[in-house]
Amino acid sequence: MSEKRAVVIGAGPAGLASAAELQHRGVPVVVLERAGSVGASWRGRYDRLRLNTSRWFSRLPGGRYARGTAIFPSRDEVVRYLEDYARDNALDVRLNTDAQRIDSDGAGWVVRTASGDVAAAQVVVAAGYEHTPHVPEWPGRERFGGSLLHAAEYRNAEPFRDRDVLVVGPGCSGMEIAYDLAEGGAARVRLAVRTPPNMLVRSPMGPAFALLLSRVRPQRADRIVNFVRSKAIGDLTEYGLPVPEEGTFSRLHRLHVAPAIVDKVVVEAIRERRIEIVAGVESLDETGAGLADGTRIEPDAVIAATGYRRGLESMVGHLGVLDDEGVPRAFAAEAPAPGLRFVGYVHRPAQLRYAGREAGRAAGAIARELRAPAATMPSSREAAFGTS
Repeated sequence: MSEKRAVVIGAGPAGLASAAELQHRGVPVVVLERAGSVGASWRGRYDRLRLNTSRWFSRLPGGRYARGTAIFPSRDEVVRYLEDYARDNALDVRLNTDAQRIDSDGAGWVVRTASGDVAAAQVVVAAGYEHTPHVPEWPGRERFGGSLLHAAEYRNAEPFRDRDVLVVGPGCSGMEIAYDLAEGGAARVRLAVRTPPNMLVRSPMGPAFALLLSRVRPQRADRIVNFVRSKAIGDLTEYGLPVPEEGTFSRLHRLHVAPAIVDKVVVEAIRERRIEIVAGVESLDETGAGLADGTRIEPDAVIAATGYRRGLESMVGHLGVLDDEGVPRAFAAEAPAPGLRFVGYVHRPAQLRYAGREAGRAAGAIARELRAPAATMPSSREAAFGTS
């Protein structure tokens, strides 16, 4: 390949940071974005959404939030930040370009898109940790006669005014959507919980606290967090949310599951039973939901705050770079295949800042490789994938 160009897939925080860091190191780079704008996944989220981390811990490399941005930036403030970041770094972002598949091409890569192939010496996949909404295959799901939607489709409470709504999933989004519904005029709001979450109150210095605790043994960090929770949240056992046996950091290390970060008003709404905690959903039928404790309820609508999948299998699954869970085998500077890297797929406190640091490490490694003798890369690539 004559042009030592990099291609970044995804114009969200991780993708924009990767492109900016590559550009700062003198590497020609183009960003491919399937949507019609940068930060598209943020634009489509619910109106109440804010970052769980304060703006001081949510900056990309070299980027600052506009004057007047809230301590916890709102959805629209994050979108504006990403737009400004792409503009200020003069990034070459090609919108409405869906990267469908990546193939080895001898000394480099070719990214297949609906509008044509894009060749590159190096590729960074940064299509998003929360890429593909996931709704469980509940028995009877197709028969449910009420409204069934994923949290990614939820915008605000207005369509659910005076309705009985079941939110499934006690993570950050599930709890915040449940509170939004309770405040926005829903007749009844229930939150289905299968595994009680670890909970923390949103705090401006929370990321600094979490980063500090990440340096000690998980069990010790768990004890400290549980003490903080007891003071800030108290005992919610009688409301259906006991403290989990597995602590915050142990669960994060084992399953990469982050705690539910909530505002105190959400905890108050649970104590006031404006948000009712019920058992996990086992099945749906024409008029209701069967729960894990044997009870049955009949909500008008079900909102599944049940997470996302990375959705990387169709793009890179044939390359052997994903594990059995569809997670990349290596991140940032480490390449699971020569010249192919993944940024933004590791869940850490202060996620945006961490993705920016990953981007810097990946860009540094790419710049070094592109400065190396041209003969070194093809041989390793051919060894990994062959020449076909």
